Amino acid sequence: MPGARIAIIGAGVAGLGAARTLVAAGDEVVVFDKGRGPGGRASTRRGAFGRFDHGAQFFTVRSERFARVVDGWARAGVAAPWEGEFVTQRDGRREPDEERARWVGVPGMNEIVRDLADGLDVRFGVRVGSITRVAEGWSLHGEAGQDLGTFDGVVVAVPSAQAAALLDPIVPALARRAERAEMQPCWTVMAAFRAPVGAGFAGLRMQDEGPLGWSGCDSSKPGGDADGHERWVLQASPTWSRDHLEQSPEWVAHELLAALSALTGKVLPPLIGAEAHRWRYALASDPVGERCLYDAAGRIGVCGDWLIGARIEAAYLSGVAAGEAMLHAD
Repeated sequence: MPGARIAIIGAGVAGLGAARTLVAAGDEVVVFDKGRGPGGRASTRRGAFGRFDHGAQFFTVRSERFARVVDGWARAGVAAPWEGEFVTQRDGRREPDEERARWVGVPGMNEIVRDLADGLDVRFGVRVGSITRVAEGWSLHGEAGQDLGTFDGVVVAVPSAQAAALLDPIVPALARRAERAEMQPCWTVMAAFRAPVGAGFAGLRMQDEGPLGWSGCDSSKPGGDADGHERWVLQASPTWSRDHLEQSPEWVAHELLAALSALTGKVLPPLIGAEAHRWRYALASDPVGERCLYDAAGRIGVCGDWLIGARIEAAYLSGVAAGEAMLHAD
């Protein structure tokens, strides 16, 4: 169905990957997102004490298809490698983390999502509450019941639990498959200091038991030191996040800053400020194992990193797969 009108729910990397695939083939695409701007977990927060990548910390490249996208970002100055010392702590010992090159958005992670959204019809601040079958295809409504339009097909690009809730009334078989993905929460703390922490690393991945899963100096990223302050992003381990999911943000910030002090063996410099953010659906601990889900009869696609792995590249490839599934079914 050339020139079909497609709705995409979610303006993260997966949803925008699907959108660009469909637009390139001549479809009319409208993207809806509950947030104030593009990003999903590839988000950047600007607050009173600086700019922080408080979701995905970096991304890597494993496929030729994604490599071409990243090459375009690099040429446009939208992304650059994050240089520095990266270590993994395991059994109390630290060793260099030899993972492939780490890329980041410049000046923040959400720049790569802004690039993907460029030129698309993306409507922010709109939470889709329901999808209903009508004679013309699918009718979308907001949480307050407002009419969002009628579409020939829909791509759902939100966390698995949210996807299942939207899909259950219309395609229960897809909802059951979405429910198979196990999503882990993550508490994240953004902290700005008046002086260097002196940690001796740009990023540390913790494999030992404890509160922290990741500690990274956000201001060491390309373009990250514009305000002259040292900024850190601390991400709790999935187990700790789950055990303390309902604690107050202030308590979480205090505990993770104490964990950073213990990790570095240093008294932390005076704080400019600290803020905690809770991601209820951060990482897929048990991905479904399929690049996308698709119901050809209803022209309903589902995509997200929770299908194939908790990586930016996985999200993008899942979105492309959902777009291609819809195109090939026509």
